[in-house]
Amino acid sequence: MDSEKLKIRIGNNIAAYRKRDDMTQAELADRLNYSDKAVSKWERGESVPDVITLVQLAEQFGITVNELLREDQEIEPPKETPSKRRANKGIIQMLVSLLVWFVALTVHVVLSSVGVPKSEMAFVYAIPINAIVLLCLRSAFSRYSWNHALVSIIVWGCLVSMHVTLLVFAGVNVWKLLLLGLLGQAAVTLWFRMFRAPRKEAENG
Repeated sequence: MDSEKLKIRIGNNIAAYRKRDDMTQAELADRLNYSDKAVSKWERGESVPDVITLVQLAEQFGITVNELLREDQEIEPPKETPSKRRANKGIIQMLVSLLVWFVALTVHVVLSSVGVPKSEMAFVYAIPINAIVLLCLRSAFSRYSWNHALVSIIVWGCLVSMHVTLLVFAGVNVWKLLLLGLLGQAAVTLWFRMFRAPRKEAENG
């Protein structure tokens, strides 16, 4: 079998299944820990994924490796009821974030209406809570590109919340508490560097 034709066939199938699943090249690359340039080379038939990556691609698309190699196949849409549309994951994240801030606003309005002082603190607490919710959602969606930033926001958001709470309700200015953020940030950075694999380019070609 002509290797060049096989590369083009595999590339066309990868592109077709990626578009079927409404993914960009960057999104697919992020899930496989490859660069988007590698995915682009595969789809143009300039290189071909190794066997392990072909298995990962098949699992990602919910198909068999054989279907990635098959010629002139009709790619069917994902199995779902006609009335059930695929939810845009980006919109889901924005809606959940809006919900967090809506709850914070509701708490502020209710507490201020009954005369509870400093009810605006609800917005301070919403910052780390929003980051935690987004971190959980993106991990569930297998999207890890923002995890470093989100964990950093959680660390600093919690420390700032503690500092402001002590300052507002107890009159204690524990600004040195924020120094823990430097240690926390260093720990977070080292943690992600330890588990970060180098993004791979296409290995063949």
